Amino acid sequence: MTADLQLRPIHDDDLEEFYRHQQDPEAVRMAAFTAQDPTDRAEFAAHWRRVRTDRAIVSRTVTVDGAVVGHVIAFPVGDRTEVSYWIDRARWGRGYATRALGALLRELPQRPVHARAAKDNHGSLAVLRKCGFVIRGEDHGYAAGRGHDVEEYVLELTV
Repeated sequence: MTADLQLRPIHDDDLEEFYRHQQDPEAVRMAAFTAQDPTDRAEFAAHWRRVRTDRAIVSRTVTVDGAVVGHVIAFPVGDRTEVSYWIDRARWGRGYATRALGALLRELPQRPVHARAAKDNHGSLAVLRKCGFVIRGEDHGYAAGRGHDVEEYVLELTV
């Protein structure tokens, strides 16, 4: 039986689950490019207030069989659209990130769409490739989730 994965608008009570997800040290390390202090509730609240009120950002809660398992977001960076996602680590390896990102991409009319992932984040790179992204370049930057600069791939989806 296939789990019923859905995307829906973010509800206020989803935020507590998102906050819990970002308290997982292994998930934060893997994501790398995270909040400076994942335990700072004020910054967390400010971030989600910005995400939810900016009309240029498409943000969705990911549910599986009715349970909140993460979120997916498309947001502007200069003249580009980038995507990001977070799935609860307890749910990794079940295809939820791939299915959720694919569903979000079907909502987005614009192409190209870009994404970034730490070079050693093999799971996220696999998700992006399965969704049709290809590596177009490399970059590096400070990753708060690791406390140092991290090499990353810049990926693009054109179709």
